[in-house]
Amino acid sequence: MVSKVRLERIAERVKEELAELLLHGVSDPRLSGVYVTDVRVDRELAYADIYVSAIEGQQRAAEILEGLEHAQGFLRRELARSVELRIFPKLRFHWDPTPERAERVEKLLASLREEANLSDKETKDRENQ
Repeated sequence: MVSKVRLERIAERVKEELAELLLHGVSDPRLSGVYVTDVRVDRELAYADIYVSAIEGQQRAAEILEGLEHAQGFLRRELARSVELRIFPKLRFHWDPTPERAERVEKLLASLREEANLSDKETKDRENQ
């Protein structure tokens, strides 16, 4: 088994290398605009769970995951070349809805701030009358 610190270092390295590969090494148009949000490697180094998202959001999730599954062998081979491990983990891809949720929360917070500002302004206007 591998220490937790080493697992984190491996996961971070895989994330960096995969992000670089997705930007410059993959020609599949399904994978344009994809970014890696997280990588988690299990303690036995058997699997690397890769979480991805895209600017377009959930509407392209199925297409992107299909493209990643198609390119899995190529990606694993290229990652194994740059991240030196005795046995490189198998890649499992997952859609990460976190960026979309964060955007929705930000919009809700902005609308609440706007309502609070309007309420404060109305209160001040009433006091001035």
